[in-house]
Amino acid sequence: MDIKSVLDERVIDLHMNAGDKKEAILYLAEKLKSAGYIADVDEYVADIYVREAQGQTGIGNFVAIPHGKSSSVTQVGIAIGKLDQEIQWETLDGKGVKLIFLFAVGNDNENAKTHLRLLAEVARTLGNDEAVNTLLEAESVEDLKKVFS
Repeated sequence: MDIKSVLDERVIDLHMNAGDKKEAILYLAEKLKSAGYIADVDEYVADIYVREAQGQTGIGNFVAIPHGKSSSVTQVGIAIGKLDQEIQWETLDGKGVKLIFLFAVGNDNENAKTHLRLLAEVARTLGNDEAVNTLLEAESVEDLKKVFS
């Protein structure tokens, strides 16, 4: 499984509107629920915050990759939200966030392996400033998918 195989238009919003981290995570979690990736929004969000308490998921360059294992996950996926306005988030560079990759990963070992592969692939791409700039300027899901080609 690679990143392109989990990019699903139903859980991508390139014009997301959220005032803060909590709103952003809840909004993306609800998209995952409506598309069938998770069974329970509250349980899933609680599991995300367990991971958030362990360390920053804001990796810098206006990007956050919140994630956490949850028994609420029914299918591995990644919800993506791009904001027009920067929101406050705990980040490595002290800047806010405009681009969020919210991972939906189950608790079992196979899901854990898939999660690590996807996280590594996303992190590799996000380590490239040019790729991040292209993602921040993406106006369509196709623009976004090209970055991961």
